[in-house]
Amino acid sequence: MGVCGGANNHIGDQERLDRLRLIRSDNIGPRTFRDLLNHFGSAGAALDALPDLARRGRARDPIRVCPPADAERELAAAARIGVTFVAKGEPEYPARLREIDDAPPLLGVRGNVNILTQPMVGIVGSRNASAAGLKFAQLIARDLGEAGFMIVSGLARGIDAAAHRATVASGTVAVLAGGHDRIYPPEHGELAQALLRTGAAVSEMPIGWEPRARDFPRRNRLISGMAAGVVIVEAAQRSGSLITARFALEQGREVFAVPGSPLDPRAEGTNRLIKQGATPVTEAADVINVLAPILGRLPEPPGPAPTPSGLLERPDSDQVTTGVLALLGPTPVAIDDLIRLSGAAPATVRMVLLELEIAGRLRRGRGGLVALV
Repeated sequence: MGVCGGANNHIGDQERLDRLRLIRSDNIGPRTFRDLLNHFGSAGAALDALPDLARRGRARDPIRVCPPADAERELAAAARIGVTFVAKGEPEYPARLREIDDAPPLLGVRGNVNILTQPMVGIVGSRNASAAGLKFAQLIARDLGEAGFMIVSGLARGIDAAAHRATVASGTVAVLAGGHDRIYPPEHGELAQALLRTGAAVSEMPIGWEPRARDFPRRNRLISGMAAGVVIVEAAQRSGSLITARFALEQGREVFAVPGSPLDPRAEGTNRLIKQGATPVTEAADVINVLAPILGRLPEPPGPAPTPSGLLERPDSDQVTTGVLALLGPTPVAIDDLIRLSGAAPATVRMVLLELEIAGRLRRGRGGLVALV
């Protein structure tokens, strides 16, 4: 089993600090973090290798590796407001979230950390919700909560807040787009504090991080990733809730949609989801009947096998890098195609891609596609 996949063991304080440093270093996202940890066996070894990996990837400037003091300050700031960093693979880390391709290596959790092991259903929808939409969100959230599901949502105005408020007593999880000390919207600070008594707030972002527009889709992938299914209550054609639905489909989650009047723009997105195959929902039983058999046979997928520690030895290093660079461009391509066209060993091509990403020259897209920056 891969190191990053974990074996439900707790990591030590030094490894937790090193993992925080690694994910806060330049050009290190969740996928790159996973590859580095699986290859080098520990975050400390990966940190030591970063400068050489960036050099081999032909970085234009030296890579910034997060200093220990910066990570220590973040850990101290988190502790002051009651945030614990849970590592992927530890028993408290949400099992379903661990399955997704870009799961956060560390999840900052405040509140009841044990709630994250319970089955969850996401409920999201329009910020500018109708009165009927708000009432239905409250009803279905309450009924699902009473049936034993934890409700996960994004603490946004409208449908999200209604779902959270209806399940403060039974347990709800708020996924934040910013740091734990930067609640958005600000007027939901009291709601966030109230749900911590039985539920939890989670974030992958640093303490002090002000949420930006691009951070909300990142948050949405965590809502769907933590849940067995996602209920969309109201969504206009260009709603962020439809982004959550798309993530849910990509992650293999069930998508449910509440039908609405064809005359209401806030129902355009949900009605279209139903036409595309989403399960229509008019009561909690519609969700429970679909999810019950799925949860009854939930498997624990094995992680990727780790490769030996140390830098991968590969022949003609410069020649392989040059060949892969020649095949790359701004248009995303599949890694399998790069391997086939380059004629190099798969492990060698993947290491070149890792080096290029650490050097800030590669971006990864959905479906395993890569492109040159």
